Amino acid sequence: MRKSRISQSKQDRLIEHFIAGTTARTAASLVGVHRNSAAFYFHRLREVIAYELEAESEAMFGGEIEVDESYFGGRQKGKRGRGAAGKIPVFGLLKRGGKVYTRVIPDAAGKTLVPIIERKVTPDSIVYSDSWRGYNALDVSSFKHFRINHSELFAEGRHHINGIENFWNQAKRHMRKFNGVPREHFALYLKECEWRFNTPDPKRQLTMLRQWVRKNMG
Repeated sequence: MRKSRISQSKQDRLIEHFIAGTTARTAASLVGVHRNSAAFYFHRLREVIAYELEAESEAMFGGEIEVDESYFGGRQKGKRGRGAAGKIPVFGLLKRGGKVYTRVIPDAAGKTLVPIIERKVTPDSIVYSDSWRGYNALDVSSFKHFRINHSELFAEGRHHINGIENFWNQAKRHMRKFNGVPREHFALYLKECEWRFNTPDPKRQLTMLRQWVRKNMG
C-alpha cells in the first residue's frame, strides 16, 4: 500500500482514535487534519485489518460452534430471504470460548451457508443453529447439529446461539455511529467488527494495528 502523507505523529493519534471508535469527522478535528484525509486513513486501516484477517481465514473451528445469519442496513424491517429487501445478508460462525468468523453472503440459502460451514468447521464438531431451513442439510452431515426454535424459546441448556447473536448486536451498535455505511465498503466494516470482537482489549488492538500499519503502510 502507498505510504501515507500524514505525519507519523498524527497517524499515531488517528490510530488511537480509530481504536477508541471515534468517527473520522471527530478524529479529524481533534488531530488537526482534513476530514477527508482522516476518512481515507480510517478506510485504509480497515483495509489493513481485512487483509490480515484474510491471511488467517483458513484456520478451522472445532468444538461447539454457533452459526447464524443476519441482515444489515436497509430501511425495510424484513424477514429472511425475500423479506430482507435492501439489506445486506451476512453469515457468522462463533466458536464458544473462542473467535467469530464472518462474511458477506449473496443469500441465506442452504447452498450458500452449508459449504461455508463445511470449509470452516472441523468434522464431528457440535453445531448450533436456529430453525432456518437453510441449515437442513446439517442434519445429515458430519456434524452434530442442534437447533433452537426461536418461536418457542431462545435457549435450552447449551442449545442456543446467544454468542453469535451478541456479536451481531455489538456489530450493529458499532456501525450505527457512522450514520450509514457505504454498501461498497460494508465488508471492511464487518471485518473491523470481527477483529474488535476477537481482540477485545484496546491496548492489544492498538499494538496489533500499529504493527500492521508499519508492515503494510510503512
